[in-house]
Amino acid sequence: MDRAPGLSVRLKLTLSYAGFLMVAGALLLGVVWLFLLRYVPEELVPSPMAIPDRSALVAAFVPKAALALVFLLIFGLLGGWVLAGSMLAPLTRITNATRLATNGSLSHRIQLEGHEDEFRELADAFDVMLARLEANDAEQRRFAANASHELRTPLAITQTLLDVARKDPDRDTGELVDRLHFVNTRAIELTEAMLLLSRANQRSFTRELVDLSLAAEEATETLLPLAEKHGVTIETSGDMAGTVGSHALLLQMTTNLVHNAIVHNLSEQGTVWVTTSLRPEAVVLTVENTGEKLTPQLVSTLTEPFQRGGERVRTDHAGVGLGLAIVKSITHAHGGILTLTTRPAGGLRITVELPATARHTDRSRLRHH
Repeated sequence: MDRAPGLSVRLKLTLSYAGFLMVAGALLLGVVWLFLLRYVPEELVPSPMAIPDRSALVAAFVPKAALALVFLLIFGLLGGWVLAGSMLAPLTRITNATRLATNGSLSHRIQLEGHEDEFRELADAFDVMLARLEANDAEQRRFAANASHELRTPLAITQTLLDVARKDPDRDTGELVDRLHFVNTRAIELTEAMLLLSRANQRSFTRELVDLSLAAEEATETLLPLAEKHGVTIETSGDMAGTVGSHALLLQMTTNLVHNAIVHNLSEQGTVWVTTSLRPEAVVLTVENTGEKLTPQLVSTLTEPFQRGGERVRTDHAGVGLGLAIVKSITHAHGGILTLTTRPAGGLRITVELPATARHTDRSRLRHH
């Protein structure tokens, strides 16, 4: 937006300092004038001591007062200019950092020195914002690169199948159709997962009261046939856990957690535990499963997009690599905390902590008392 040019902040502060100094000096000289001349007679009275009359005192006082005001004006302008420049130096560094960020350089940091004040607080907040922007930009770049690779794979497979079919017209088309259907289904699942992830990141959803315990029961019932197929037992327990958010997204989050716990489990006699609990100011959903022993380094990368956990059991239902990334985005979109920890006996423990509703918070406080 175009705006008319105006005075700089430094010049405004300089004029303010000089003006304040001039007013203070004028008031001081005015007080001296009133109280000094008040006791001086207008005409000279015969006296053994030589006392000047008021006209002589005025003639001597006014030039000196004018010189004092001129000195105060010059001193106020020069001192105010230097003082304003010193005070606004941190703001200049913040402005330069903003220009660098506008040009695409997000690695620059202000790192303002000195004691804690308003400028230091602003600079620290700006540094935190730059760090988050840099992390988000790097994550978006990795996501775009990975998404391009993942989408290119089914398209390349489809192209290969079609080329083979074109060179061999007598080949059985039934097998070709089945393989094309499988590849196309995987591509659709990947596209839908990316759309869901984008929706969670944008936080464009209607908020309503959601009970995580009911969402856990619904997700468990939906995935029970898959668990039976894999020989996995699901155990659910817990309290009512009310929070505010999107029912569809929170159900998707719970479904992804349970699905992940089923498909990345032991090959035989695996177990999944799904529990909900109530804490002061928060509700907690915990999904825990048996499985291979995982390293902390691997667990720290599982919420990144297209990370499927290469050391875990891989099946045809391993997903497109966005399950836990979607869980992380939905959790953060609802103001929650996602925690992944390894189990000593093998497997993974995932905890989602979300803000509780006021009614559930009061009940939790009463129970703790």
